[in-house]
Amino acid sequence: MPVIDINADTENLTLTVTAEFAAPIERVWAAYTDPRQLERFWGPPGWPATFYTWDHTVGGRADYGMTGPHGESSRAYWEFLEIDEPRGFSVLDGFSDENGNPNPGMPAMRMDFTFAPTEGGTRMVTSSRFDSIEALQTVLDMGVVEGTRMAMSQIDAVLRDLREYAEGKGTQVELLDDTHVRITRLVDGPRDLVWRAYTEPDLIRRWMLGPDGWEMTECEVGLKAGDRYRTSWAPVGDTEGEPFGFEGEMLVVDAPRRAVQLERMQGTDGPDIVDDVSFYEEDGATLITVLMEFPDLETRDAVLATGMADGMEESYKRLESTVLA
Repeated sequence: MPVIDINADTENLTLTVTAEFAAPIERVWAAYTDPRQLERFWGPPGWPATFYTWDHTVGGRADYGMTGPHGESSRAYWEFLEIDEPRGFSVLDGFSDENGNPNPGMPAMRMDFTFAPTEGGTRMVTSSRFDSIEALQTVLDMGVVEGTRMAMSQIDAVLRDLREYAEGKGTQVELLDDTHVRITRLVDGPRDLVWRAYTEPDLIRRWMLGPDGWEMTECEVGLKAGDRYRTSWAPVGDTEGEPFGFEGEMLVVDAPRRAVQLERMQGTDGPDIVDDVSFYEEDGATLITVLMEFPDLETRDAVLATGMADGMEESYKRLESTVLA
């Protein structure tokens, strides 16, 4: 976890985040000044950022938005005030409406990013200064402290070469909290083809089968928000087990970057699980990240106990050996 301290100073109206990275200052600078890299960690899991404009010059502006797992959206902007490569930069950070216009009903703040080399890499200090205690309290009430910690937990994958970070590690499971699990798997293939493998029934049937001995008997996909989908599996030959399946609704579809769906076991009233799948390509490989949101700890543990991660690994191996080969 890069974040080592977050301090809200109500007397001086500041919020200060201190983080340390095992990467040289030039690499950290690049991550914070390239919008495509910044998108991968600026929003917390489940609320990825998209930068619509980027003019990294004094007086320039960047406009971005975050989209939640149920399609909720939040827009904001940066106005670049100072730039001192690679030691830091300052912005006016504020909320905006859907057209990018500043929202006067929400607080704006000055953010100073400073980067300094250390023996092991780089230390970053981000200091946000507010006009009033009410403005500071507003962002604290919005969950900025925990959101920042969760967002920054994603940066290690950005600072390292993607293949170095994830290749050969198989399907990795991280317990983020009682109701959120993050699953990652690097597959050797381009994002556009991986997206097709997730959204075209003929391709899905070739790889999304879990352990050997199962076949997919239904495959109805959803390609836009609001669409329904349905998938079913059954054992083949002497394989033990009962047929089962999932159904639900697509919540967000942002091809070929992200797909979010509400999922439940067929023939039941729930519980509902949110599957938030994102795809990032680098050097011909695609990192698949699945963020799962459960209604409670008991459901989380029950799902993981089914051997789901092992079944996913078998499917991903099949994806690489068939569709991506």
